[in-house]
Amino acid sequence: MTISLPDFISQLISNPALLITVLLTLGVIMVNGWTDAPNAIATCVSTRSMSPRSAILMAAVFNFLGVFVMTMVNATVAQTIYNMVDFGGNSHEALIALTAALFAIVLWATAAWAFGIPTSESHALIAGISGAAIAIHGGMSGINGAQWIKVIYGLGLSTVLGFVMGYITVKLTERMCLNSDRCRMHGFFQKAQIGGAALMAFMHGAQDGQKFMGVFMLGIFLAKGTNASTFVIPIWLMVLCSLIMGLGTSIGGMRIIKSVGMDMVKLEKYQGFSADLAASICLLLSSLSGIPVSTTHTKTTAIMGVGSAKRLSNVNWSIVKEMLSAWFLTFPGCGLIGFLMALLFIKIF
Repeated sequence: MTISLPDFISQLISNPALLITVLLTLGVIMVNGWTDAPNAIATCVSTRSMSPRSAILMAAVFNFLGVFVMTMVNATVAQTIYNMVDFGGNSHEALIALTAALFAIVLWATAAWAFGIPTSESHALIAGISGAAIAIHGGMSGINGAQWIKVIYGLGLSTVLGFVMGYITVKLTERMCLNSDRCRMHGFFQKAQIGGAALMAFMHGAQDGQKFMGVFMLGIFLAKGTNASTFVIPIWLMVLCSLIMGLGTSIGGMRIIKSVGMDMVKLEKYQGFSADLAASICLLLSSLSGIPVSTTHTKTTAIMGVGSAKRLSNVNWSIVKEMLSAWFLTFPGCGLIGFLMALLFIKIF
């Protein structure tokens, strides 16, 4: 099941609830552009391989390509998010609960961005809609445990595998370039860093783009009063999500780029390339297996692994501590806000 652009616009005009849901969904996607998308280009900007403006434009293009290509190959991540919760048979209350969840995600992510902390919008999304589903059912019956298990797997995978792959990749890179001319390698890794950032942006679109499009389609079907177990993501939605994500990165991305690419670890070009390559491999494996992982966790832990490969003191562990605190608080914090917002919205509307 899918929806054409003319049909979508027609529903948008005639259904105020859908209009609010779409605006909030686009708001969440833009916040993802503030907080998650900059991780993809943080290293290439911090090593001065690219200017921020050029990196942001490149990220927008490759985010779209990631969404488009991976959705054609394997749309399991979007299906996982779509089927993670059941908002019940009352489509009106379900749409209100979804709206409350999206509102909670925007609140949580904007607060984290204000402090320059790269939270995971993937986990904020999952926590927010789960909290709203618990509120509407008055218990855990609205949670699909089988899909939640995939999220737990993804949390462990993105954290552990990102660090280990970052460590191994930079060690291999150093070993391969041991007897090479330093000046020639500097130029090579500047170009390789750009390629690595493009690959990271591609994989960010493949992972996070699918997640938010799954929620977008859920809102559309709830507004129509239909229940589709499977769906096809239209190309116009892929383009829209990519543009909004790119806009978010251009507005607020530098704060996150500074935290991830500059403050946490001081990287050389070959190290930035190693972090991008390691994180991209992790995200590719996760996307092909249909496991929704956090691009934030994967990229930042890959950078930690790269920094630790030389010595542990290379990593600014106070910045890491702030990030870890935000990550651990996301599930209970955003879930509670989603729960309370759903109860409040249902009572008001």
